[in-house]
Amino acid sequence: MRKEAATKTVGGGGRVETVAGRTAIGLDIGTSSVRAAQVTVSKGSVTLDRFGQVALPPGAVRDGEVVDSDAVGASIKQLWSSAKFTKKDVVIGISNQKVFVRLIDVPWMPADDLKSSLKYQVADLVPMPIDEAVLDFVALEEVLVDNARSIRGLLVAASQDMVLGAIRAAQKAGLRASTVDLTPFAVLRAAGTIDSAGMSGPEAVVDVGSRVTNIVVHEGGVPKFVRILLLGGDDITGALVERLGVTMADAEQLKRDPALLASPHSADARRIVDAALTEFVDEVRGSVDYYLATSGSRPLARLVLSGGGSLSDGLAQRLATAVRTQVEYGRAFGQLTIGKTGLGPEQVRFVEPLAAVPVGLAMGAV
Repeated sequence: MRKEAATKTVGGGGRVETVAGRTAIGLDIGTSSVRAAQVTVSKGSVTLDRFGQVALPPGAVRDGEVVDSDAVGASIKQLWSSAKFTKKDVVIGISNQKVFVRLIDVPWMPADDLKSSLKYQVADLVPMPIDEAVLDFVALEEVLVDNARSIRGLLVAASQDMVLGAIRAAQKAGLRASTVDLTPFAVLRAAGTIDSAGMSGPEAVVDVGSRVTNIVVHEGGVPKFVRILLLGGDDITGALVERLGVTMADAEQLKRDPALLASPHSADARRIVDAALTEFVDEVRGSVDYYLATSGSRPLARLVLSGGGSLSDGLAQRLATAVRTQVEYGRAFGQLTIGKTGLGPEQVRFVEPLAAVPVGLAMGAV
C-alpha cells in the first residue's frame, strides 16, 4: 500500500515479532486530539518511553480526516515539545469513511506477483477510482475456491488524498511518516488477547474515539473482520450540550459520572445519554451479528473495550447484554514496561484507555 517512497502501509493483525534495540513512535491523529507513544524493544522487553496528547482546534480534523494540516501540524509540534519525543520518524494511523476493508479471495500467486497485480484484480471491488486509492492486501490463509488454489485475506483501500493529508500534517511538524497503518490493526495489537488458546470463540476489540469507532474481530491475533463507524463519545457529549445547554466540560462529567446521572435533577440527562448509548450499542451489535452470520463463526468469546469514549457510564454493561458475551476493558500497557515517561501512577492509569492506538502503531513498527 505504497504511494511514495517515504511511506508504506503495513497490514496484519496483533501478533508482533519484536526486534531488539528498536524504537518506534506511533502517532494517532484523532478528531479532538493528537496522541503519540514511543516504545523501545530491548532484551526481550517492550518499554513505553514517552506518551503525550494535545487537544486539536475544533474542526481541524473532521470524522478522522485532516482538513487543516497547518493547525494539526502545530498541535503535533506542541506535542513533540511537551512530551520530549526523541525521534522524528513516526507511524501514522488512518481510520475514517475513506478507508475500505473487505474479506476477499484472490487466485494464488507468489507474493510479488500479487502485489504488482492487486489493483487490476480488485478494481471492481473498491468504491473509489483505483488510481486514487492506496491499496494493501493482508493474506490470512490458503483456500480452495471452485477447486482452484486461492488466497483469502483482507483488502484495504484508502483514499490517496486522505492518506497524504495525514502525512502532510506530520511533515508540517517536522516529522517523517515512515509508515501508514490501519488503526483497527493497531488497536488489535495493543488491546487484543493475542494468545487465545482455549478461547471458545473469536474476540471483538472495540476502540471508541471521539467521533470514530474501530471494530476488529480476530482469532488468535489474526483479523477476520474490520468495521469503522462514524460514532463515538462526542455524540453523547454533543447531545447533552445541545439539549441541556451545558458546557462541554459539564457534559463530559455528566456522561462519565454515574452519581451525577443518578441524581433526581438529572432525569433529562439520563434520557439523552440512554438514547445515544442505545444507538451506539445497536451499531456495534449489528456489526458483530453481521460478521457471525456471514462467516459461520462461533459466538464471540469476549468483547474488549478501549478508547476515551469507552468510559461512558453503562456502556460496558449494555454491550455485554447486546452481544451476549463478557466485556472487558483492554490494557494497552499490559504488554509493556513503563519507563521514564514522566507520568505518575495515577496519570498512567488515566491515559491507558486512550493509548491503544498510538501504542499499537508503535508496536507494529518494532
